[in-house]
Amino acid sequence: MDFGKFWEKYGLYVALLFMFVMMWTYTVPWLRTGVGKGIDGVFAPVVTEFNIPFFILIVILSALTGLYSSIIQKYTIDYERMTEVQDRMKEFQKEYREAMLSQDEKRIKKLDVKKDRMMKEQLELSQQQFKPMGYILVLTVPIFFWLLYRLQEATTTITLPYYGTLSLTAPLIWVIPVWMVWYMICSITISQVIRKSLNIGGI
Repeated sequence: MDFGKFWEKYGLYVALLFMFVMMWTYTVPWLRTGVGKGIDGVFAPVVTEFNIPFFILIVILSALTGLYSSIIQKYTIDYERMTEVQDRMKEFQKEYREAMLSQDEKRIKKLDVKKDRMMKEQLELSQQQFKPMGYILVLTVPIFFWLLYRLQEATTTITLPYYGTLSLTAPLIWVIPVWMVWYMICSITISQVIRKSLNIGGI
């Protein structure tokens, strides 16, 4: 079987299935703890040796996450084609609005045929953007498991604007803990810098 053709046809479904499996592992305590403990056996000496505060550790890991996520996306997503399709879609939407306003039935019918082709291209691009998630999750989920494992022993706090000093395990937004919000803030901010430096478009 040609793997390239198989991935082109079923890659999206494989990626989605893998995403669900990886998220499911988060609900399995013994698996989550086992992976976290295994990683901790390798990296804990480094953290201890340099006495890295937990909130700084999150910054480092979020930078690492942003770096490999951006590199994976750069080499699995055709950003040049995506930009071309988006530009053509904008032109098409403008042309379609003009045809609707002028009530040019002949032109509208012609554009409807083109619309089907444009929508197919948009769908293909949407599927393409999901495929890298499988690779990214393989690396990201174990990092989260390790952070969760380290949090069981950590009693660290962080000072945030407007919120003051909080425990990293305290809920900040609904049930989302402080450490996860801090991770997302760092990851999004650092990822933007990395994506800009690698000349990667937004998703």
